[in-house]
Amino acid sequence: MTTVVTLDERSGPAGLYDRWIELRSGEPAVRARDAADRLGVSEAELVACRCGRNAGVRRLAGPWGELLRALPSLGEVMVLTRNEHVVHEKTGTFGKVSVNGPMGLVLNREIDLRVFLGWWASGYAVTEGKPGEERHSLQFFAGDGAAVHKIYFKAGADIAPYEALVAQFHSDDQSAAQSVTPSAPPAPDGADADIDAGALREDWLALLDVHDFAAMLRKHKAGRIQAMRLVGEDLAWRVTRESFTAAIEAASRLDLSVMIFVGSTGVIQIHTGPVKTLKRVGPWFNILDPGFNLHLKDGGIAEVWVVRKPTKDGIVTSLEAYDADGGQIALMFGERKEGNPEQDAWREVVAALETAA
Repeated sequence: MTTVVTLDERSGPAGLYDRWIELRSGEPAVRARDAADRLGVSEAELVACRCGRNAGVRRLAGPWGELLRALPSLGEVMVLTRNEHVVHEKTGTFGKVSVNGPMGLVLNREIDLRVFLGWWASGYAVTEGKPGEERHSLQFFAGDGAAVHKIYFKAGADIAPYEALVAQFHSDDQSAAQSVTPSAPPAPDGADADIDAGALREDWLALLDVHDFAAMLRKHKAGRIQAMRLVGEDLAWRVTRESFTAAIEAASRLDLSVMIFVGSTGVIQIHTGPVKTLKRVGPWFNILDPGFNLHLKDGGIAEVWVVRKPTKDGIVTSLEAYDADGGQIALMFGERKEGNPEQDAWREVVAALETAA
């Protein structure tokens, strides 16, 4: 039976709000995710505690698919998707939006998203900052209270489209409480001995589209890393933990256009284009380009794999970073238009990476 966790009376919404104000007064620049961690709550609970207080937060209601379709009205925005180890930020406009049941697609080059609406449990309109310097955003959270996606309205822009969208999807419930359900840990992989590695390899070699890869894994009841271990070193092999950032650095030197995928539970966000301005700040490896920022805490990378998948256009090669729990941190490809083969320059970057011991 699933246990629903709510804030107790001692640290309920009112108490949480007071603790948040105290923390912010001492550290005005503290990020919401860090503040939530330090206060012992989820980010959704921390946002919700400001509802109904004239404190800049309004709860939204779905249907989320309809809200997704309405986002082009906002004009230029910055979208942010993150997981435990990496933050992916893109600036652009929503366009080419489609929704099919729980699956949404946004296919503009600047804002390119795969949206899994079944994971969207709550949403808020958030206004922060000093009068005259407010920053407006839409923030969406999974059932466990973790952020799945955030959309920041352009500073200085006419906020009428933003306010119109918030009014359209405004919830009647403006209470300060947000219940969350802890997410179950991922099921462990089955035993290697239970997987027919030969049949797995045969199906892998028969792939015609990279989008069929997940279905193939399900057919063989294989975990992603498990399948890569079993399929054969001509199709998947480990490289050093430093290889992901090394490949970014190589792409920058070569002015090579790449695709970098970062996912939360509810969104996969994609950058397509060159990467230019690289900078390390403490534990963070950063890409700081106009229209695209990436902040990667690469100390969390436990494994990096080169993965080769057949398609009707030839082999497509990905570079995939995972954490110590097997969670996917980020994926990278060379840019490739459908119908064209993979870039030779990308293959050369991958071939130069050092194989893991």
